[in-house]
Amino acid sequence: MAQTLKQRLAALGHEYPDAPKPGANFAATRQVGNLLYVSGQVPVAGGVDRYVGQLGSDLSLEQGQAAAQLCALNILVQVDRFVAGDFAKVAGCVRLGGFVNAVPGFADHPKVLNGASDLIISVLGESGRHARAAVGCSSLPRNVAVEVEAIFELASIEASLTQAR
Repeated sequence: MAQTLKQRLAALGHEYPDAPKPGANFAATRQVGNLLYVSGQVPVAGGVDRYVGQLGSDLSLEQGQAAAQLCALNILVQVDRFVAGDFAKVAGCVRLGGFVNAVPGFADHPKVLNGASDLIISVLGESGRHARAAVGCSSLPRNVAVEVEAIFELASIEASLTQAR
């Protein structure tokens, strides 16, 4: 039997958080064909923003990476919620897009987003290897440090049935 996301995260030393609810009039996830789009997730845990401020002044690179990792954790939980706990329905991660709240001149946006990429690949293995964009910006909602969005490929019905046997 395949491991659940909760089991995979526990094996990596992470707790399985509650899925954050959208803060406005949009969906957390949306399926189009076999692609699952996950709305931007911010570093929130237990309803509290965990990393607030700008990289390069208020927060260190390591704190930015931790913020990106928390965003990725929230992404994975949104995907798990969409597939009703059957992570065998997830073929892999296609793309991550990340926004880093940073001061002018900050140049380590890709290093910040490694926090998200590393977690996705740790959980999904090679099927987690994805395309990515890392963009710097002067502010983000609620002044959080990072926001990450994602696109996942869902397994075909035939593949899901084969894996279940």
